[in-house]
Amino acid sequence: MASSNRGIQHLLSASKDMTLLLNRLRAIHAPDERDIDLKPLLHIFEVIFQRAAPTVPGSTKKAHMDAQNDKAFQAEHGELIEQHAFTIRKISNEIVCRCSRSGDAHTTTLSILTMVSEYTWEAKVALTLTAFTAYYGDFWLIAQLYAADPSAKPVAILNQLPESMEHPFSYKPKFEAIDNLLRAIVNVSKLVAEFKETLRGLHSTKDTPAYKSANAVIPRAAYWIIRSMVACASQFAGLISISNEYIPSTTEAWELDNLQMDLYKLLINHTFDTPQVDNMKILQLLTYSKEYQLLLWDCSAKQRKSIDVLRRRLVLLLISDLDLSLEELSILEQMYQESRQHPARMESQYEILWLPVIDSSAPWNDEKKRQFEALQSMMPWYTVHHLSLIDPVVLNYIKEVWHFDKKPMLVVLDPQGRITNPNALHMMWIWGSMAFPFTRAREEALWREEYWRLDLLADAIEPMMFQWIQEEKFICLYGGEDLDWIQKFTAKLHDTARAAPIELEMLYVGRSNPKEKIRKNNDVIATQGLGHVLPDLTLVWYFWERLKSMRDSKIQLGKTVQDDPILREVETMMSFDGCSPGWALISKGPSDMVKANGDTFVMCLDKFDQWKEDVPVKGFVQAIIDHL
Repeated sequence: MASSNRGIQHLLSASKDMTLLLNRLRAIHAPDERDIDLKPLLHIFEVIFQRAAPTVPGSTKKAHMDAQNDKAFQAEHGELIEQHAFTIRKISNEIVCRCSRSGDAHTTTLSILTMVSEYTWEAKVALTLTAFTAYYGDFWLIAQLYAADPSAKPVAILNQLPESMEHPFSYKPKFEAIDNLLRAIVNVSKLVAEFKETLRGLHSTKDTPAYKSANAVIPRAAYWIIRSMVACASQFAGLISISNEYIPSTTEAWELDNLQMDLYKLLINHTFDTPQVDNMKILQLLTYSKEYQLLLWDCSAKQRKSIDVLRRRLVLLLISDLDLSLEELSILEQMYQESRQHPARMESQYEILWLPVIDSSAPWNDEKKRQFEALQSMMPWYTVHHLSLIDPVVLNYIKEVWHFDKKPMLVVLDPQGRITNPNALHMMWIWGSMAFPFTRAREEALWREEYWRLDLLADAIEPMMFQWIQEEKFICLYGGEDLDWIQKFTAKLHDTARAAPIELEMLYVGRSNPKEKIRKNNDVIATQGLGHVLPDLTLVWYFWERLKSMRDSKIQLGKTVQDDPILREVETMMSFDGCSPGWALISKGPSDMVKANGDTFVMCLDKFDQWKEDVPVKGFVQAIIDHL
């Protein structure tokens, strides 16, 4: 209880801190209509980022830009930068001086925002980005020339770059963290620019919902963009100030990760909240990768594909770790393949994309590679081409916001990229592709058509079930692990069926966690002709998993055992799973049904002579019900 209270207090404190921060930001924001278009400056930064920001220094990677393009940049943007050169230099000095003195990022960020208080939020970001770009570009220019150009070494000494730049791979984790954060800065900076264009296009005033929405988000976005640039600059300053003895700290890495996560959540939440013409933006964000071309692997065609193949399709995101069970994969694969047999049908109009979630802090090794490739080889749908293509920030988002915790999920994105169901896996287990488009409304509609009957319970696992029902045979489902009880019960029921007389079919469904013992029971039942068995233990698993899915579906819809008869029956069936020595259910037709635990059923059959006269009058099932 104390821990829960501390958690609530922490959330309240964080909310209060954010409110105070936003109030402070608005207090130092006094725009006088001085504006700067962020997009061209952002483009300049991206060009420099491509040219000068390999993952580690010493790389030979170069952006393909010719001299003519360089001149075009100078002509188009040189005047803009010249107009604001004094402010840009002030910001640059603030970044360099504060970071060199180990000033905290928050204080430096507020100082910069105070310098540019008269500019719009977009312009504040643009000016700071320009100052940071110059600082960043200088660092990388010297670092890249360090090993190749003798004249660069004296310059590096004057700039206090560490001698260990000759061995750049020792800094790889830090440069990768900075690289990832800079990508997030670029993405959220584009978001700020998009907000500006949206408001201009809508001719929004301060009273419109669009303006209020932007005013709630843009100040925070600008703060985090600038603070993130300051944090990146601090990493470079740290390299310089401590020379070759510098050791990246876990605190700094944690700060970078948290900043990136905040920026990413801001970007993706805005994209989810904004109407889209298709699902491309969302899918690009969810695969937030360093490699945007041919990101996907088409498991059926065995070739790489662009994410564009999913444009305007209903997409089921299969979220799992590398421990996805073969049972889950096998059943889902069967359902997917069945839907592909009738591609024109409405319920076949969806695609599946597997996004594997791994522990990004654990090292990548051959065992993980083998696990990934083994699962990928068994899938007929789309997957990411390689595990490394999913950024850790996406994995953290899935865990933190979508609450992924090992158990597989099936997140539904409609053709416009909206989440219409945070997890439709239980719908897939119950109804298969008939659950299309896998929305809550569809789930409620399907349940309105259902009632408790044998084919709801078992039609999906035994192809002959429908025929047995049509032929009006009595059908017995039974389960448990005790082979002695199974042999005794099946013998008794067959004898009773002959004496009644009735036509009987029996099907053994084992237990919810089928092990070798269930396999051995199957072999004995089949060999001795005691009845039917499910030929694959995957189907035994699926029988019980469907029951769990029915329960979960009903509970999510707010149903209780008091007001929902199907949920009541499902809970009873699930309680049998722990019964010793076993349990049984007998039915004729879709809904005429009796069930009880194993010993109770055997005792009832032992006393058949006491109720056999009721069978012609009441029927076999009702006669058992009356005698139990």
